[in-house]
Parts: sequence; structure tokens; C-alpha cells
Amino acid sequence: MVHHITLYKLKPEVTPQKLEEMMMNTRINLLKITEAHGVKCGKKIDPKCEWPFFVALDFETLDKLTMCLEHPVYLKFLEEVVKPNTTDRLRLDYEMEPGKDVKYS
Repeated sequence: MVHHITLYKLKPEVTPQKLEEMMMNTRINLLKITEAHGVKCGKKIDPKCEWPFFVALDFETLDKLTMCLEHPVYLKFLEEVVKPNTTDRLRLDYEMEPGKDVKYS
């Protein structure tokens, strides 16, 4: 299993209400992608956190992660939800099964 998490910095004009709308649209859109499992998103609790929004997805293989990142629904999500509201991102991918080489899964 591969865990993909992206942390985002928000534009100053993004209100708490707009962030709630982003979270709702994230789930609505990304749950349509069958390769993605465990779609999660959230907002910061600590006001000092520099990454106030995250999206996390799980995949069976790296190939399925790649398929998702190229999926038309994901690309539309980036254009309509992410890009208009964020200034920066930090993308992290992790292998979740000990002793397994994800390159060969």
C-alpha cells in the first residue's frame, strides 16, 4: 500500500467557509476515482501550522497512484479546487507495508 499526502498553503482570501467547501468538494470529486482508497482531507487545528489543508489518499500500488494523478477527475479537481485557493504544496508518498519494496508491487 502507498500513502499519498499533500499539504497545502492557502491564499489569504480563503475564508473558513471556503475551506469547508474545499473539503466537501475534495471528497465529492476524489471518491469518484476507483484507484484511490481511503480519501481523507482536513484542516489545521494548530493556528501556527503553516500547512492549513491536506488531502490524503491510499493506493494498492505505485501504478495506481500514477493512474490517479493522471485521471481527468483528479486534474479537474486540481484546476477547480486546489489551484484557485492555494499558494504552495508539499507532496509526500509513503510505503505502508514493512518489508515490501513498493517498486515491485
